[in-house]
Amino acid sequence: MSHSKNPFVRGYDGLSVQRLLAISYDDDCPLSYLPLHVSQSHLPLHVSQSHLPLHVSQSHLPDSQVERHACVFCDDFALITEGQNVPPELDAQCPSHGIARNLVYAVMAEEAGQPLHVGDTYSEEAAREVVRRLRFETGFYSRAWEISSAHITEEAGRFLAELADIATPSGFLFVAFRIPYSPAVGVKLIATPWTDANLQHVEGITAEELRQEHRAKGVPESLVEVLHLAALADVRMLVFDAGAPVLDGLTLYDDE
Repeated sequence: MSHSKNPFVRGYDGLSVQRLLAISYDDDCPLSYLPLHVSQSHLPLHVSQSHLPLHVSQSHLPDSQVERHACVFCDDFALITEGQNVPPELDAQCPSHGIARNLVYAVMAEEAGQPLHVGDTYSEEAAREVVRRLRFETGFYSRAWEISSAHITEEAGRFLAELADIATPSGFLFVAFRIPYSPAVGVKLIATPWTDANLQHVEGITAEELRQEHRAKGVPESLVEVLHLAALADVRMLVFDAGAPVLDGLTLYDDE
């Protein structure tokens, strides 16, 4: 399931920082944002790399040798030409000319495997701080949710209440518990997030195998769905309460 369709998800996936040139090249055109050339891997296969300088990459250039300098660029990268030696093979790949007005540090994320632009800053330090504050790291930031018990069936509610009154069997990767002086029932999710990569590392199983184990143990389907969505979003504590608000995007069940 795409994270954009999981109502428990509040953070971003795959956060990273990209150093980009803001290039002006035509009075009638908006700025183009491109990275400096990184390595010889951008060269076509038919171009011999053995004759190129060892330090073709310009990604190491300091801001002072980049900003307000002339450059050439293509769809994939830019090269500073002012004060720099550009190999003819690379220059031939860059048909456009412009001026690198300034550098921006773009905060990027992923959505369903596709790049997503979150925002820009004007220093790497500021960009790293944005990433730190947006990233919800397992073991450092644990999420707790209180949602309406209408998101599971009455059968699932009874099942959960019964689990809370006994020692939850092993292998569930969650523990149910009662909330004192309240009809609400809480769930402690274990080994989140329930992604294939994390579950393979912790339990040696995939997310789908865990889902099938829950079904085999008699966990009602509505509860399986909610718990797996929550765990995929790295929720650690989930409380079901009839008086709690509903969560937009999550299935609601009428009274049976």
